Amino acid sequence: MDIVRQESQTAHLCPRGHVATICIRTFKGRRDVLVHLFRPDWTAEAEGYLWPELVREEPVNEPGAGRGNSRAVVLESFTREEMDQIVAYLATRYADRLTRISVNSLEFPVPGGLLPLSSMPEGKDIGRIRFEIVPRYPLPFSVHGLYDLSQHKPMAPDSSQS
Repeated sequence: MDIVRQESQTAHLCPRGHVATICIRTFKGRRDVLVHLFRPDWTAEAEGYLWPELVREEPVNEPGAGRGNSRAVVLESFTREEMDQIVAYLATRYADRLTRISVNSLEFPVPGGLLPLSSMPEGKDIGRIRFEIVPRYPLPFSVHGLYDLSQHKPMAPDSSQS
């Protein structure tokens, strides 16, 4: 399993801003499924950030304005300490199931109108992994992962089984 970190070249303007994607070797009949990690619970934290420095809000009359919630995208991200805990947990618990953990930093200010991962509806192909419901989950905060199976080809049937 590879762990790839790509840190921001600029200083973080808030403690949040670290995001991660994991690649699961096989998942629900698909190979190399990308799962985007996010914090599902952040409502109490929305106050106190300098939002004009963190999010480039689009004027109301601009195309695409008001479609997303870029503030929620920032709030769904992790602190560096949380990200270190997540990587350590995943690398230990799921080392044989993951091919890669990719960690990146948001570049501030983030564009306005982004859709937060938590707003994506679950359905036939889009779903969530709720890591905190796994037995013996050790982290003091919840982590969810969003995947879209339609982005990954089904595993080829085993040619030895005809």
